[in-house]
Amino acid sequence: MPIFPPRRKSQTKKDDPINGIIPSVSDTTAAASTTTTTNANANPTNAVPSNRQSSYSSSSSQRSTTSSTNGETPKLIFHCQLAHGSPTGLISGFSNVRELYQKIAACFEIPASSILFCTLNTHKIDMTQLLGGQIGLTDFIFAHVKGQPKEIDIVKSEPALGLTITDNGAGYAFIKRIKDGSIIDRLKTLIKVGDHIEKINDKSLVGTRHFEVAKMLKELPVGATFTMRLVEPNAFGFHVEPAKRGRRPGDVKSGTKTLRFKADGNASVEDVDDKMVKAIDRINSLLETFMGIHDSDLAQQIWDLAQNKKNPSDFAMAIDESEIGAFNFTDEFIFDLWAGIDDIKTGRIKEEDFENERL
Repeated sequence: MPIFPPRRKSQTKKDDPINGIIPSVSDTTAAASTTTTTNANANPTNAVPSNRQSSYSSSSSQRSTTSSTNGETPKLIFHCQLAHGSPTGLISGFSNVRELYQKIAACFEIPASSILFCTLNTHKIDMTQLLGGQIGLTDFIFAHVKGQPKEIDIVKSEPALGLTITDNGAGYAFIKRIKDGSIIDRLKTLIKVGDHIEKINDKSLVGTRHFEVAKMLKELPVGATFTMRLVEPNAFGFHVEPAKRGRRPGDVKSGTKTLRFKADGNASVEDVDDKMVKAIDRINSLLETFMGIHDSDLAQQIWDLAQNKKNPSDFAMAIDESEIGAFNFTDEFIFDLWAGIDDIKTGRIKEEDFENERL
């Protein structure tokens, strides 16, 4: 497994003093630095068992911002590793997912196109921790990169394949969930959660949104045989679970700060709204049923449109007049969305009922 060495001082970008690999103890000592941070892989031979825990927990003692001497807004800094193993890097200066991937790629000197998706606070392929439209200011980012490609011939023996598809916001659709007992579930030794759907037959899907991929699979006739080319995340290297930290699904504390990516390409630091988090999960579950997709950005837009609406008619009109209107949601689906959102807003849904729906 390739281990990325710490950057030499001469390799560090002069115009970007924050982004980059955290230097090793020996490097900081030699440079007479006033701050010492232990490199996650300073000694990969005999320090592997503590690699992730040391690098991960070290971030908890550091602030997520740097102060500014000229009155400008402080710059947010996030700690990051490659999920299959790497030193810890510092990432900052991004306002959307594409820019985040570019910063990660520059930090670890890899192509941005090799990044499939990111998870928060775990290196595992855990879709409950998938990076979506927001990042907690104390979250630790793990980037999952391309691994082994594979091609599987599939017979569509039933109308539904049993896939929930999402995308990484940068042109890659991948599998988020596989329904138990489905066609794909019976191929679970070959097809796994996290696999990027690169091609269907000879058609490349790079740059194709997840709902388009889902529609293409849905329109394949029952009885058809098709070939799916997948790229699985790189799973080589060591796997030591870091100390638990940051957010957990369904356990977002009131007042926690988060960096939220907005549809206009900007980002802002906001307090986490517990109702919004629950509503986005509820909307996503409805999107999975209606479209076979998971899209937190789309769910966020739907939630925003529902604000200050008093009835489903006003909500439906707001959707039709927005860019979401291109999805041509049915009246029944819009009513289901409104009912789910209104239950969350008014507190009619109990916490235990909400957790059961998520399972």
